[in-house]
Amino acid sequence: MARVSIIGTGTMGSALAGVVRKGGNTVEPLGSGDARKPVTGEIVVLAVPYPALAGIVAQRGEQLAGKVVVDITNPVDFATFDSLVVPADRSVAAELADALPRSRVLKAFNTNFAATLASGSVGGQPVTVLIAGDDADAKSALAAVVTAGGLRAVDAGSLRRARELEALGFLQLSLAAGEKIAWTGGFAVTG
Repeated sequence: MARVSIIGTGTMGSALAGVVRKGGNTVEPLGSGDARKPVTGEIVVLAVPYPALAGIVAQRGEQLAGKVVVDITNPVDFATFDSLVVPADRSVAAELADALPRSRVLKAFNTNFAATLASGSVGGQPVTVLIAGDDADAKSALAAVVTAGGLRAVDAGSLRRARELEALGFLQLSLAAGEKIAWTGGFAVTG
């Protein structure tokens, strides 16, 4: 059984906690009022908006050393909603990996909406969670939590693929914000 710390108790954090619990794993939810509480999970999901990452790294960087750290953010320019705010050859996950060199950083869940995570399905198919990262053991540990929670985990490749995942997340957010798809929708990967 894995212990998963989720920093962020909003909609995504709550949905992710439900997935973790459904799989019989332990959840440690950490909200903004828990700044002094140590992170105890071996997997730590950062269920916060992109701008909050720098503060988490500054405050909890040492606590995250040796842990699997999962970035779920989408670095969208919410002022214009027409671009990502990282350079075309970078990703937030790569920036996070640089800032946390002793952590095993993964990108996952950024292409999933909270409602689909909570329901477990999209269009009658199990929700697919795409996972990118450079550490095979870290990806395997997260995939085990995902599949135990009733979802499908797909290895999307190295952390270099995080850029494509962020672009896919941005596209999905744009479609939902433009009312082209519902916030209960999503992309499905079938095989």
